[in-house]
Amino acid sequence: MASEVLLDGSVVTRCRRRVHLDNDPEMVDVPRAPADPGSEQRIADAAEYRREVARRLGQSLGDGWTEIPREDSAEEREAATLAAMRDGLDYISGARLPRDVHGGREGEVELLVRSGTGYVPVLVVRHKVADPGKGARTSPITEPTPEAAGYDPRRKARSQARDLLRLAHAVRLLQACGMRPAGRLWGGSIGSDAEVVVWHDLESPTWSGGRSVLGEYDERFSDRLAVARAAAEGRQALAQPSRVLECKGCPWWPVCEPQLRSSRDVSLVVRGEDAVRLRRHGVHRVDELAALTVADFRTPPLSPKRLTEAVLLARAWLRGLSLVRRVSEVGIPRGDVEVDVDMESYADSGAYLWGTLVSYPARDEPGRRRDGDPAALLGTEPGYRGFVTWDPLPSDDEARSFAEFWGWFTALRRAAHEHGLTFRAYCYNELAENRWMLSSAERFAGKPGIPPVEEVRRFVESREWVDVFAMVRDQFLCPHGKGLKVIAPNAGFAWRDAEAGGENSMRWYRDAVGFRGGRPDPAQRDRLLEYNEDDVRATLAIRRWMSSEAVLEIPHTGDI
Repeated sequence: MASEVLLDGSVVTRCRRRVHLDNDPEMVDVPRAPADPGSEQRIADAAEYRREVARRLGQSLGDGWTEIPREDSAEEREAATLAAMRDGLDYISGARLPRDVHGGREGEVELLVRSGTGYVPVLVVRHKVADPGKGARTSPITEPTPEAAGYDPRRKARSQARDLLRLAHAVRLLQACGMRPAGRLWGGSIGSDAEVVVWHDLESPTWSGGRSVLGEYDERFSDRLAVARAAAEGRQALAQPSRVLECKGCPWWPVCEPQLRSSRDVSLVVRGEDAVRLRRHGVHRVDELAALTVADFRTPPLSPKRLTEAVLLARAWLRGLSLVRRVSEVGIPRGDVEVDVDMESYADSGAYLWGTLVSYPARDEPGRRRDGDPAALLGTEPGYRGFVTWDPLPSDDEARSFAEFWGWFTALRRAAHEHGLTFRAYCYNELAENRWMLSSAERFAGKPGIPPVEEVRRFVESREWVDVFAMVRDQFLCPHGKGLKVIAPNAGFAWRDAEAGGENSMRWYRDAVGFRGGRPDPAQRDRLLEYNEDDVRATLAIRRWMSSEAVLEIPHTGDI
């Protein structure tokens, strides 16, 4: 029966094909990809964080607080949650809402708060829910109710689609069991700082296209429910495989990938909405895309620039090329003194390691000679330096490690200027480094060695700070992605650790600092430092390769 399909709130931000496969009874015994260790760790961390916030709230809110045992069965938790709401308890932690069989919904929420004659949902999440600014509607963490909320002159709400749609899902479940409050519908979120509850109006037309959060949710959920019911009943599938960003960590990728490759699906080279638009214009296969020109369309499915690039990507994919030059001559700014920088962070908790690699092209690269030895002039030998804190984040010791990094970095930069030497610093995708440099200056303002935010901002906006990722993006087509691990092998670089990667480094970090009272592991600290050193050496290898004649061996777009 169609009514037996029950979906939780995650489906509205999930790939439609995954929803189909999750609900297809014929797929029950089909092997899936193993769970990603990094994702599993983030889930465990989030669960631990929710338990810690619940403990703190329970202590401060007193008699009005009740907790639904998380170890009980789903049916027992639903019954206990409904009983607590009927008893009018003020705060219900670990709630599992009664399933809505007719609407095809089930789900849970970290906290239910009594509001008038009903309840509003509150999420507890391990990421930021607000940014500096003004205009958010917040209430103190000790008064987590919409009635206690007011205008916040220090915060502006982050519109996290996943969070907002989860709140809408909970509201529809409350409505189905008769526990929706009268009046405006609100949903709250407690973020990683656990200082306030940020409240979201779920009925205002704030979504794209003038829809409310509830309107957007209703449209998406209706679609996913139809997909799931068609799968459960063995009817024709309403969702076909298409490569999207979610595929990278999806358990069904081993099922979808062979199908996509067998059909040479166009999403193998253009993802998301671009692939959808191409299919609407009759372009389904990579081969078909590779044979096109912009002139083939009266109304092109993509902008001329995007369509031209998509055609070139398809041709490169068919030839098995990992890179294609966009330009005749590849270039990247160089300096007499060069520093590659790579930062390691732990989720939203902070940046624990700033790795640097000093190099002097005049010493290391033929054809770049100049009078004098920069290392002797500056008193700084080339090589790797890591500025690190091993205190579990968040920790004030992060301020110390950042201050040491910034002090050393700016002293070297200043000395280069004083000796008339050009200075360049490099990173691979500046978004992360810029975020944590600016954030560290803001969060630790006034502590020893911490620079003013404006000083950091002037540097990251200067010509001396070079984003190698942007240089790669602008000068190459990359059919298989532009990540450091994808591009560096073209420059002849290989990581020493076969498991090197951002996801694994999160797990290594937990062991390195002894999270949750464990014993710190020195071997994992060494592993993280080696991994970080290899990342900056990979960036250096790419830069040198881009400055060499060897880069001209990469085919040019005119060649394909």
